[in-house]
Amino acid sequence: MAEEPKSPKLEGKATAKLTHTTPQQLWPLLEDFCNFHKWLPTLDTCHHVQGLHGQPGLIRYCATVIQPSSTDGAVQAPTVKWCHEKLLAIDPVQRFLRYEIGENNLGFTSYVSEMKVVESGGGGGGCMVEWSFTADPVEGLRSEDLCGYIQSALEGMVERMEKELQAQAATN
Repeated sequence: MAEEPKSPKLEGKATAKLTHTTPQQLWPLLEDFCNFHKWLPTLDTCHHVQGLHGQPGLIRYCATVIQPSSTDGAVQAPTVKWCHEKLLAIDPVQRFLRYEIGENNLGFTSYVSEMKVVESGGGGGGCMVEWSFTADPVEGLRSEDLCGYIQSALEGMVERMEKELQAQAATN
C-alpha cells in the first residue's frame, strides 16, 4: 500500500524595521517571553504556565478572544483561540529566541518559530526584527495567509515597541 504524499511544510519569514531603536534597546522587550501580549496587537493575554523565566523549557499560555458578529441580532458567545508555547532557545548575545506551539485549539500539529533582532544595514542606525516559522499544514489555512498574518502582526508589534521605547526615553 502506497503512502499518501505529505503536504509541503508552511514556511515563511517576516521582517520589520525600527528606524529610531537599536538592537540593544529592543531586545529586552522581545526577550520577555511571557509579556508578548503587550506588543502583539491581536493577543489578549499571555502569561507564564511553567518553567523558569528566560530559560528554555518555559511554557506560556497565549489567547485571543474573538467576538462573533451577528447580523440577525442573536447573542452568541465569544470564541477563545489559545495555545501553549514552549521556549526552545534564547540567546541574548545573538538576540534571538525560538519557540514551538504545543497544545492548542488553532489546528497546529507542528509549529516552530524564531524571532531575531538584527542591526540595520547601511549605517543609518535602527534595527530589524525577523520572524520566521515552519509549520505542518493546517486545514483551511493557506501558507500566504499565515505569512500575511505574521507580517501584519510583526509590523504592529514593532510599532508598539518603538512607541514604548520613545515614551521611556522622554521620561528619562
